[in-house]
Amino acid sequence: MTGRFRTVNAILEQVGASRPARKGELGCGDYVVVTTENSVYSIQVLAGSTYRVRGGWFDRQHLSPVTLSIAGCTWGGSVIKNDIVAACGLHLEFGNRLLTSRIRDVLVIRAGAAQEESLRPIHSPELLTGCYGARWEAVSAA
Repeated sequence: MTGRFRTVNAILEQVGASRPARKGELGCGDYVVVTTENSVYSIQVLAGSTYRVRGGWFDRQHLSPVTLSIAGCTWGGSVIKNDIVAACGLHLEFGNRLLTSRIRDVLVIRAGAAQEESLRPIHSPELLTGCYGARWEAVSAA
């Protein structure tokens, strides 16, 4: 019988290759759109290490938008990388201890770019339809 496992070095190499959204590189007003295996989260950077979060679990609990901190990202266990908001392959942990499913995609939208491109705020159902098409409604209703 052969066991398969990932070493910490292999995981760190993966994080380096996926270009994480680092807390120190984000400015007030920036948005981070995080797509996990099960949800989509829209995270707006606020002052004082706080974030306004919409989507995913918070929408299902009728809490969106919620303002809270972000602890960082984990590999699914107790080791946390606290200097990043999101990175592909990891799990996002919010300040309320909520842990997301594995992150599939991270998109950073700079505050100035949002104004220059005339981006408008959208709500989770519209975002989910844009990402997954109409099939997300059938899955979420089940």
